[in-house]
Amino acid sequence: MLKKSFTALALCVVSGLSLAGNLTVYSAGPNNLITALAQDYQAATGIRVQVFQGTTGQVMSRLEAERRNPIADVVISASWDSAVDLKQQGLLAPLRLTNTAQVPDSLKDSHYIAQGVSALSMVFNTQSGLPQPEDWLDVTAAVYRDQVTMPDPAQSGAAFELLSALLTAKGEDATWDFFATMKQNRMIVPGPNARALNPVLQGAKAVVFGAVDYIALGHQARGESIEVIFPSSGTVIAPRPMMVLASSRQQDRAMDFVDFVLSEAGQARVAEVYLMPARTDIEGLRPGMNDLNIIHIDENLSQQRQDLINRFRSIMD
Repeated sequence: MLKKSFTALALCVVSGLSLAGNLTVYSAGPNNLITALAQDYQAATGIRVQVFQGTTGQVMSRLEAERRNPIADVVISASWDSAVDLKQQGLLAPLRLTNTAQVPDSLKDSHYIAQGVSALSMVFNTQSGLPQPEDWLDVTAAVYRDQVTMPDPAQSGAAFELLSALLTAKGEDATWDFFATMKQNRMIVPGPNARALNPVLQGAKAVVFGAVDYIALGHQARGESIEVIFPSSGTVIAPRPMMVLASSRQQDRAMDFVDFVLSEAGQARVAEVYLMPARTDIEGLRPGMNDLNIIHIDENLSQQRQDLINRFRSIMD
């Protein structure tokens, strides 16, 4: 029933655009989500969607490299701060959308809007033989020595959001002391999200500190021996902003694609990969924002991004 609804609902979104021409979308994963959305949109409109998929860092680097000859029409990032930055640079077009009524104000701006939302969690390998941690600071215990991984905040927008959340909730001294302790406890920071999660899935490590939840929830649903833990002391959500570049030569089509992602059909696709849908009227497959204790980050920290990453690296390297 769900599959049959995709084309019908998508057709309601399309604004009478011609069938000629392609769209180019740069998306910071998950790859199966943007692939499904591109295929659904092409089936409904005849417009081919060419996709470049990578990490947020790779997407932003590609946009910078193509600054003089822009290629992308739509950008989907895993970092809200990246959208704020692109808007401040004057690189985004004001959005003209129809499917926004059910999206909370906190998940939309005049120039960007959430595709969906993830949250940060700890992921624990239940076959590790270790006690399950319940809160962030539990992993400083000696029993977790050489058993913890963390995504690199320089390569994961969500990991930087967690770093910012800890600084907001616990203060600078406690946060940097925590990471110094974790360095002594031999926590590793191997790279983007997947590189931090894989050793725990494989049993080589026991805990991911700051895992992107939807990825782990998908593995758990497929039978992996892991538990996804949302600390009661608070966590941070990571809305995934969608943007239309001001340089796009086909902004009407680009707006229409973003509107499709916000349609019931598009948001159902978002829910399928264990993200929280941006729309409140679309049911998710996992805990939603009302189920989590959310830490609201000090907005000034985003302006200190490189300094904070440098401080993190000086401790962990």
